Amino acid sequence: MPITTIDPKTALVVIDLQSTIAQLPAVHPFDEVLGNAVTLADAFRARNLPVVLVNVGGRATGRTDQTGGQPAGKMDLPDGWSDLLPALNQQPTDKIVTKYTWGAFHNTGLAEHLEELGVTQVVICGVATSMGVESTARQAHEHGFHVTLAIDAMTDTRLEAHENSVTRIFPALGETGTTADVLAQLSA
Repeated sequence: MPITTIDPKTALVVIDLQSTIAQLPAVHPFDEVLGNAVTLADAFRARNLPVVLVNVGGRATGRTDQTGGQPAGKMDLPDGWSDLLPALNQQPTDKIVTKYTWGAFHNTGLAEHLEELGVTQVVICGVATSMGVESTARQAHEHGFHVTLAIDAMTDTRLEAHENSVTRIFPALGETGTTADVLAQLSA
């Protein structure tokens, strides 16, 4: 289904487009994903709509198969790990959110910030589709925001994970479309 509308007070939420994550393998050309995210951020700023730039500064400490059943504990991250990519052209009006879980709403104050601004809808993009983007979309939906996902402004490290999110999960959480679809609705 196409994107039906963009509410008058919609925020763009850009997930984890940061220096070290940009170096991970991706199933879509990262430069195109980043370019689409930058296009969206520029369009939102030009309309004085909120832009939220999210970076990840660590991870939850619970046991997982990937941690061998041991609590993850504090991560030793390299210098510059959470630096946002310069192409995003961070502006003083942008809200910066540092998260320590997959989703951008947990213990970050993001929901309260958006509610204070009167935001009713979020457009989400970034990486990874099946982790940070999907978790943030789920949380936004649970907070009662209308959710729109710009699927050509996101990617994942695994194609099957990206496709599962886009085809099975996202349609239950909100509306999906391309950067061009979002821009068309912004101009409507």
